[in-house]
Amino acid sequence: MAESMRSGRGGWSSSAAREKDRDKPAKDAGVLVIGMGRFGSAIATTLDNLGRDVLAVERSPELVAQWAGRIPLVEADAANPEALEQVGARDFPVAVVGVGSYLEASVLITGNLVDLEIPQIWAKATSNEHARILQRIGAHHVVLPEADAGARVAHLVSGKMLDYIEVEDGFTIVKMRPPRETQGFTIGQTKIRERYGVTVVGVKSPGQDFVYAEPDTRISPDDLLVVSGHADLLERFAARP
Repeated sequence: MAESMRSGRGGWSSSAAREKDRDKPAKDAGVLVIGMGRFGSAIATTLDNLGRDVLAVERSPELVAQWAGRIPLVEADAANPEALEQVGARDFPVAVVGVGSYLEASVLITGNLVDLEIPQIWAKATSNEHARILQRIGAHHVVLPEADAGARVAHLVSGKMLDYIEVEDGFTIVKMRPPRETQGFTIGQTKIRERYGVTVVGVKSPGQDFVYAEPDTRISPDDLLVVSGHADLLERFAARP
């Protein structure tokens, strides 16, 4: 609970966090990550490694003990609005709700962040129904990690794609090996966009830096292509021998 909050690394108590953020512009206040399970801890540690200011909030004493000394961490129950106020949540421009397994806690925490008018709220969902609830109460971005990962892997195992990122509304970016019919030709000669409706964004040759694609960029058999377009069209292009 809020009254039992304690800090993890370098004296990051709730009062210290408030003092730290009070002297900084809101845009530099960092990211608040709530829940240090696999999803939340991956986000918090990655942000910390990137040099971003991050404060994690976790209610489990066991997880707090596990992560203490590794990232800035506060033990508190974020389902309690007073706890969020005491850790200075209102000063963070971005908050991530990594609590997904417990629907009630996920909804309460997200609702608390909405009430605090956090500019960007990212929340983890475990089902489409869960995602709809989070969106309706005001989460700006909802992530379904297992569903997204499953869809991504399905695309990867079904063809020659090496990586697959769906951006929005079917628009997708993939990394793939070049079809045989493109090998040895320039992008202009292959007329990929006219024939398949997709765009080669760049080419990565072995031992060379990534280069943005130009009409005279030549495609070799060992190259990797970064290609964008609608998912259905990319699937068709990647299926070429």
